[in-house]
Amino acid sequence: MTVKRLLRIEGWAVLTLALYFYQMLDFSWLWFFILLFVPDLSILGYLINARIGAVIYNVFHTYTVPVVLVTVAFMFAIKLLFLISLVWCAHIGMDRLFGFGLKYKTSFHDTHMQKV
Repeated sequence: MTVKRLLRIEGWAVLTLALYFYQMLDFSWLWFFILLFVPDLSILGYLINARIGAVIYNVFHTYTVPVVLVTVAFMFAIKLLFLISLVWCAHIGMDRLFGFGLKYKTSFHDTHMQKV
């Protein structure tokens, strides 16, 4: 099995789990679809330059921040934070499933999914 295939399976697993927990918490699907592509607004960083664009894009497309938010939401029972972080994780999982990856500073089209 290739590394790229493993990353896509990982994306599918994260997307599936995020959808499952979103459903279990009985959140609004309207909000899910409204928020699903919000992390892609980070692409606007490329208007500054490729290096800054890659940094901003990658911050919004790694699991670190949404996992921290899930943890905080769980510790303090903040439902809105659960909603946001689950949609965020679903977005990243969906990106990985479809082969979109973290960006290198050379170009928007140079990603870790294409280099593997």
